[in-house]
Amino acid sequence: MSEATPSEAPTGQPTVIIGVLGGIASGKSTVGRLLAGPEGAVLDADEVAHGVLQSEEIRDLVLARHGTQVLDAQGAVDRAALGELVFADRDARIELEGWIHPRVRATLRSSLEDAAARGVPIVVLDVPLLLEHAEEHGLLELCDHLVFVDAPADARDQRAVRDRGWKPGEVARREAAQMPLSTKRARAHVVISNDGDLDSVTSQVELARRHLRGA
Repeated sequence: MSEATPSEAPTGQPTVIIGVLGGIASGKSTVGRLLAGPEGAVLDADEVAHGVLQSEEIRDLVLARHGTQVLDAQGAVDRAALGELVFADRDARIELEGWIHPRVRATLRSSLEDAAARGVPIVVLDVPLLLEHAEEHGLLELCDHLVFVDAPADARDQRAVRDRGWKPGEVARREAAQMPLSTKRARAHVVISNDGDLDSVTSQVELARRHLRGA
């Protein structure tokens, strides 16, 4: 596959590529959609990974490695159960990432190429490990701007428990295997504060959109 590069839109303006950073359950998806706006596109790595995980090829690998304990009542891979298992076993996590990440990267790069070729003005990359795996996926170097979504740790933990069915403390446990949030925040060009007030987040993102598109 050829390298994804921004191409000139029909208006003569290049596609602006924005990478979204932040902790687990910080609201990156919400901010990403707002940043993209109605004319833009969001490339969601988690959504792509979900599709890859449920493919017959990957399901069979997961089943052979971990057994039926990671399947739900319908026989599909239970992401919560699998995630809890592999984040407690570094070797299992690395193995799973080796199956999934190359397929996710290929899909994201293809989608980015397509969006740029069609002249989509803004493409938002919602990629949880955008910084951690920069050398492997090559997406970070394509970003024109990085936006960090800041949210309190306790609020993020509560959201994960409420919205994802995670156990309390699971957010911190999983983030221990990732780059420190302080490092990600320092790399960002813009910081959006998400304290749960959607109106406030929307206002901040609108200001960021105007700044980033005009920068």
